[in-house]
Amino acid sequence: MKYRKFGRLDWRVSALGFGTMRLPILDANDPSRVDESEAIRMIRYAIDHCVNYIDTAYGYHRGNSEVIVGKALKEGYRDNVRVATKMPIFMVNKREELDEIFNEQLRRLQLECIDFYLLHNLNRDSWQKTLDLNVLDWAERQMAEGKIKYLGFSFHDEFEVFKEIIDNYSGWTFC
Repeated sequence: MKYRKFGRLDWRVSALGFGTMRLPILDANDPSRVDESEAIRMIRYAIDHCVNYIDTAYGYHRGNSEVIVGKALKEGYRDNVRVATKMPIFMVNKREELDEIFNEQLRRLQLECIDFYLLHNLNRDSWQKTLDLNVLDWAERQMAEGKIKYLGFSFHDEFEVFKEIIDNYSGWTFC
């Protein structure tokens, strides 16, 4: 496996990560019905072959992706990977929902700490919502409590919006 330095971190990420947005499903009409044993086998195979970055999100497979990642990381597999998941800002309407969603993610993943936490799918509207709800202050509190190691975001919009997001907050580790 090839590895690359992950920005300014003292860590090398595998050139190939494992994304869990499209795990094998049992019913083509119901993405929540994941073939759990096959998905766990695939994730563990990737880790056994030196993949050290697993990516999931709150809504992938209607929440079941995080559950399956949590199960796959048992039996010592957690020790070999860094886990990324995402806060669905587009679903949040009140600040208290941040804690509700985040705590649910920790339970699903069976983790006490998320290595890489992203604000999911930022764009002009969700960035404004992020500012209005003081999401960055919330995230900094989670980092101070040791529940998030590194904060980042995923992005879908125009360059000007990207630049505004980058320039508006100095605490980003990745995007």
